Amino acid sequence: MKAIFIVYDEARGDEAVEILEKHGQRGFTRWEDISGRGSADGIPHFGNHAWPAMNHAILTFVDDSIVGGILDDIKVKSEESKDLGLRAFVWQLSDIF
Repeated sequence: MKAIFIVYDEARGDEAVEILEKHGQRGFTRWEDISGRGSADGIPHFGNHAWPAMNHAILTFVDDSIVGGILDDIKVKSEESKDLGLRAFVWQLSDIF
């Protein structure tokens, strides 16, 4: 089982949720209106007058068998609109109860 942390521009709406649903992943936790800035070339998302955009984030725990498909779909969406941030980070889970 893996954890996937997805961070994306609020303008993307429910795209990340739709990707999860496409792969049969029902459960997730979403945070809205979070600030941040990409490490390489992302524009700031600070929610202020200079940088008004904000981010959303999703954390979901998925079966190993669907991780690749989810990441592939996220990559396609990310490349469609590079100015709208969309990143995914995957962690291996060691203990679940």
